[in-house]
Amino acid sequence: MSNLLSVVTFLPLVGALLIAFLNADAKSNARWIAFWTTLITFLLSLLIWWNFDYTTANFQFVEEHAWLGPIRYKMGVDGISMLLVILTTFLMPITILACWESIQQRVKECMIAFLVLETLMVGAFCALDLVLFYLFFEGGLIPMFLIIGIWGGKRRVYASFKFFLYTLLGSVLMLLAMMAMYWYAGTTDVPALLNTKFPADMQWWLWLAFAASFAVKLPMWPVHTWLPDAHVEAPTGGSVILAAILLKLGGYGFLRFSLPMFPIASEQFAPLVFTLSIVAIIYTSLVALVQEDMKKLIAYSSIAHMGFVTMGIFTGSQQGIDGAMFQMLSHGIVSAALFLCVGVIYDRMHTREISAYGGLVERMPNYAFAFMVFTMANTGLPGTTGFVGEFLTLMAAFKVNTTVALFATTSVILSACYALYLYRRIIFGALEKPSLKAILDLSPREIAILGPLALLTIFYGIYPAPVLDVTAASVKNIVQNYEAAVKPAAAPLAP
Repeated sequence: MSNLLSVVTFLPLVGALLIAFLNADAKSNARWIAFWTTLITFLLSLLIWWNFDYTTANFQFVEEHAWLGPIRYKMGVDGISMLLVILTTFLMPITILACWESIQQRVKECMIAFLVLETLMVGAFCALDLVLFYLFFEGGLIPMFLIIGIWGGKRRVYASFKFFLYTLLGSVLMLLAMMAMYWYAGTTDVPALLNTKFPADMQWWLWLAFAASFAVKLPMWPVHTWLPDAHVEAPTGGSVILAAILLKLGGYGFLRFSLPMFPIASEQFAPLVFTLSIVAIIYTSLVALVQEDMKKLIAYSSIAHMGFVTMGIFTGSQQGIDGAMFQMLSHGIVSAALFLCVGVIYDRMHTREISAYGGLVERMPNYAFAFMVFTMANTGLPGTTGFVGEFLTLMAAFKVNTTVALFATTSVILSACYALYLYRRIIFGALEKPSLKAILDLSPREIAILGPLALLTIFYGIYPAPVLDVTAASVKNIVQNYEAAVKPAAAPLAP
């Protein structure tokens, strides 16, 4: 058990090495090795989940070894990172299955890219050293850059470079901030830095530097423009991981670093974050309404839903952060499912234009049902995961600022407009287009992909306690430390 976290982190890398030694034409073997590697990784992560003590806020399964001078290989999980690790390992086998037939060129290289990406994502959530976190955090850019640039659509090179440059630029500022933190505290150990009280004027600059990276990754308005292009051009599996996991690195960063390490600056910048969150929620929802490409519509809806995450985090309250964490989990499940639903019909018709469809319920009733479940969750319908996170964050925002809550609540109407608009045009209406009259319903493989996601969407929507219990102690610790740091800070913060 002592090295279980490292096993879960690096097992996908072992699978990638096995695939690397296969012949170039061994497509089936590459797929099966990738699938079984990700499935075993998920089962091992469940072992961590099973033995995780959710009554404490302390880091658990901690591993620490000497590495490079003051930099140490240190890994561990608390309630916040535990939830995101499980989400990552759960979605990876589903992603491999989603690429089973859609990826036919350079299959071996594609499977390697996804496995390396899993190692880097899990590592970022578990790293307890600043430099180690930065290496995992930035390393994830490379396989996703390749996934979009090699297996993407017609404008894949443009989209992949835009994704890479946006995220890299913000991270350079974060690296400079990490260097400043080391010079001040004399350590890169995350638990030690969480107990370090940085001067108020220093927090101001450190917060901005970290936010530059996390805001792009999340993404927040106005640094969101890379996301729709990346989603449209990425293959289905790439879109799933991009929306469900990579965006969560931004929210995780705010919770792990910005709020607990720079609490005074976080309180000062909270009104700015609330404003940007409201703009993201309203503006991107309106933009989603006019989209004719299914993927682009879902991409803009992702930005709107992630606005609730930033809003909840910077309320600095138990309810708000609980809501933000639940919203990240919900968005990870629902957005992944929506992109998979788009991939199902794209694999059959090779177009994502909404106008190319209509009346699919007549030929694809199982697909229509699955798509309905995820559409309802995307609108925040009670009884689905989409409702719980949004409701908690709105309640927390209402206690902090009623105006913020009022504007954010418009998302309930706007999300219903664009989600139901998409569903009606694709699923209902007359089946008039000749090309659709022979379209086939979900295959057993596609049912195996969408089924677990639909069950979790409903289960956690009705019974959210298993998720909220895991994060409760860690969130409570963050809130207590935040309030203790903010309340004495009566003096105005100078830049």
